[in-house]
Amino acid sequence: MDNGAWGHRMTTPVTLNVGGHLYTTSLSTLQRYPDSMLGAMFRGDFPTTRDSQGNYFIDRDGTLFRYILNFLRTSELTLPMDFTETDLLRKEADFYQIQPLIQCLNDPKPLYPPDIFEQVVELSSTRKLSKYSNPVAVIITQLTITTKVHALLEGISNNFTKWNKHMMDTRDCQVSFTFGPCDYHQEVSLRVHLMDYIMKQGFTIRNTRVHHMSERANENTVEHHWTFCRPAHKVED
Repeated sequence: MDNGAWGHRMTTPVTLNVGGHLYTTSLSTLQRYPDSMLGAMFRGDFPTTRDSQGNYFIDRDGTLFRYILNFLRTSELTLPMDFTETDLLRKEADFYQIQPLIQCLNDPKPLYPPDIFEQVVELSSTRKLSKYSNPVAVIITQLTITTKVHALLEGISNNFTKWNKHMMDTRDCQVSFTFGPCDYHQEVSLRVHLMDYIMKQGFTIRNTRVHHMSERANENTVEHHWTFCRPAHKVED
């Protein structure tokens, strides 16, 4: 294989199904640490499993894999300040045998100075798809924003008045806004405007993920998730 063909192979997108969550990355990212399980897996050292769509399948925690993949991309461990699943993530790092990540988890360093913390906003899109229409039809959609940053939710409430929405309290003092149900085109338009509004408040996208579920015989549910973060100064009591 010449250098050009090898370089193309290393940058070709690869889609993984990790516990029902789909992630797309490059072969070079997955092989960043050759001695890891993923390095060996995509070097052909042991057999791989595919799902029904032809994606590589790994039967592990799909939600936590986003932190594994981000570490492979940047060689830095970046976790939300309110992250509470370090022990589980340590087990995932041990499974994938990514030694630098294992070292980071065993000797964590603060992400920010003591007077800085991280504010987090979660945006999710839920779409129900008909299994029997061709092409596939979107039956219903809705968008949900969840955060502890109440000022952001207040701004969204004041700036997106034409959309049907309801608010509910969730665990850990978080509040959620749900928009919809609405049709596919409305959801796309609203999502673009919401993401633009959130980023104008100083948030940046930390990661994204997709989760496919099958609930009923005639429809599938697809969830897209975006996590936004920004640093903020702690306020003394």
